[in-house]
Amino acid sequence: MRILIMEDEPHLGAAVQERVRQAGHTVDWFTTLEDGRAALAAVHYDVLLLDLGLPDGSGRTLLREIRQTSSPLAVLVTTAEDQVSDRIAGLSEGADDYLAKPYDLDELVARIAAVSRRYRPLVDNRLRVGDIDIDLERTRLTRNGQVIDLTAREWALVELLARRPGAICSRERIEDALYTLEEEVGSNTIEVFVSRVRKKLGADIIRTVRGRGYCLEQPPAS
Repeated sequence: MRILIMEDEPHLGAAVQERVRQAGHTVDWFTTLEDGRAALAAVHYDVLLLDLGLPDGSGRTLLREIRQTSSPLAVLVTTAEDQVSDRIAGLSEGADDYLAKPYDLDELVARIAAVSRRYRPLVDNRLRVGDIDIDLERTRLTRNGQVIDLTAREWALVELLARRPGAICSRERIEDALYTLEEEVGSNTIEVFVSRVRKKLGADIIRTVRGRGYCLEQPPAS
């Protein structure tokens, strides 16, 4: 998934960014409301980790703005405000979950997975395409029972397409899923990853729709 972190504590922000990346997600990290708003306007994110006490204002203001739109964005509030009344206020304003500082990074990753499931398209956690079995819950892919090793970005590509088999995914959406705002994306980078996945899984698993993007071939009806 593409995760946006808004956290102004440098050490905590760096630790969260590293742990969430280890979990296989693409991460952007900003320390102010202004930069976070700009990122949200430019990029599709799946989850926002929102600190309420940012230097240029309260994260609650941004939370209310988000919930006034139809954006399918999961918001996990992370803050030092740990009173019950604070948690109730955050949840009532639209937060999907609330994690008080200090918190365990492994718990944070688990909660990211939990809140994101509320917004993802409803699909089976396991998808079969020909002789390929894709286990989205366990981040595991097998072919004829043999595990196929994928890099983090190869898996991100497969997962993105597998969540809507048969639907066309644009090049821009794929770039958002695979790269942070700080990374430069080459003109043929997406084609390279598609080619790598095809070599591992078969040439027919990902179809190119010229001028529109790519799609995972729809599994045949059982």
